[in-house]
Amino acid sequence: MAAALGYHPDASKARLCFHLQLDSYDTDSLIGVLEQLKGFYTGHRVVLIWDGLSSHWSHKMRAHLAAQRHWLTVERLPAYAPELNPVEYLWANLKGQELANCTADTVAEVADHAQHGIQRVCNSDSLVVGFLAHTGLSLDHEPSP
Repeated sequence: MAAALGYHPDASKARLCFHLQLDSYDTDSLIGVLEQLKGFYTGHRVVLIWDGLSSHWSHKMRAHLAAQRHWLTVERLPAYAPELNPVEYLWANLKGQELANCTADTVAEVADHAQHGIQRVCNSDSLVVGFLAHTGLSLDHEPSP
């Protein structure tokens, strides 16, 4: 599972973008996820805050990101700082609700439980905005020059 939380510049609204696939993510699949993200945010500039997953910082990914600078800026979280990553609060929320005590027999059943949780979270702007608030981070209200 991969997720991205998108916040309006004033942090009053948020958008959850979610991707699910059977295999592990690698550079190529993450580039595909970024292409989908680009479609969600057509016409908008996006700042993506990423953790240290090796696929996020491979040579191929860096080249791809360099070609996306017209719409995408990427910032890296410190080496180990899950408390600064709003997506970590999303995962904790799903694990505490839909995935808690999940007794599914297949990956597809687990994915269904996760999908229900994602829908629940998507229906609550305040919950998604709260994930950012829990990090202690805020959004700049002034665009950088």
